[in-house]
Amino acid sequence: MLDNIVLKKQKAINAMNNYGLQRRPFLFLVDFEMDNSFVVSCDELTEYGIEYSIGSTESNLSSKEIEFQIQPIDFTLYSIAFDYVIKQITLGNSYLTNLTFPTKIKTNLTLDDIFVFSRAKYKLLFQNKFVVFSPECFVKIEYGVISSYPMKGTIDAAIPNAEKIILSDEKETAEHTTIVDLIRNDLSIAAKNVRVERFRYIDRIETNKKSLLQVSSKIVGELGADYNSKLGDIIFSMLPAGSISGAPKKKTVEIIQSAEKTKRGFYTGVFGYYDGNNLDSAVMIRFIENTQEGLFYRSGGGITFMSNVKSEYQELIDKIYVPFT
Repeated sequence: MLDNIVLKKQKAINAMNNYGLQRRPFLFLVDFEMDNSFVVSCDELTEYGIEYSIGSTESNLSSKEIEFQIQPIDFTLYSIAFDYVIKQITLGNSYLTNLTFPTKIKTNLTLDDIFVFSRAKYKLLFQNKFVVFSPECFVKIEYGVISSYPMKGTIDAAIPNAEKIILSDEKETAEHTTIVDLIRNDLSIAAKNVRVERFRYIDRIETNKKSLLQVSSKIVGELGADYNSKLGDIIFSMLPAGSISGAPKKKTVEIIQSAEKTKRGFYTGVFGYYDGNNLDSAVMIRFIENTQEGLFYRSGGGITFMSNVKSEYQELIDKIYVPFT
């Protein structure tokens, strides 16, 4: 059933441009490698078993006791990949690399349960293949203004003076600044008058384990009057998302592929909705995939020359959560 909507890059760009030209609402998904995309008019979503929610953070509370166990990647295996990334950074091939791995999980929840019960700004259920509950916007386009909200930096809200600690952390500040600069340059490909409107502000996220503080920034730019007919070109010109790849982007993606060994697929790709005038989209982080070997939760973090392997490994584990209220 899905074969007729799996699109390669140029066909996906053309489809998005055509829908935009017609002012016809559609949903789109693009994988991290930009090998496979889905571009579907909204009246066809039910037919393909796709559900989504954008903008709302309401959720339905689960009446059953939730079981959630994790089996993270072995620390030794993680260390091998980490050391490879650090070597590439030392050689000058990258100064920020997002390193991720899948973690096997066991839960009494189905993907449909997680879609319904999770609380996130961006939620997507793709058949019984994967579910996304992402807090991170990729880009918004509203009446010709394009904006991006990169998220970099997370801390346990229960830590005394957590906000002060995360905002004054040298590594976190450097990493966040790098991503803001990268995305500012990405927006400049399609937009004019690009500027940072808010730098390193705090959002609070409630999870099934604890409360987190998340650091974000806001970057905006102005598109041309014909942007509706160029939606595909605009979106693809900025992929993959800077916050989940690194800088410089092209070489860093090569490093990621060597370090992680397997393709990410739709994890850390993007999905979004166009309503005929405006567009909203998300980076597909907070991602659970259903495979023949069971359920896997994908997570990771940014590596710089200041990174510590034990801290980065712990961050990968800390990001394995479902945001239930």
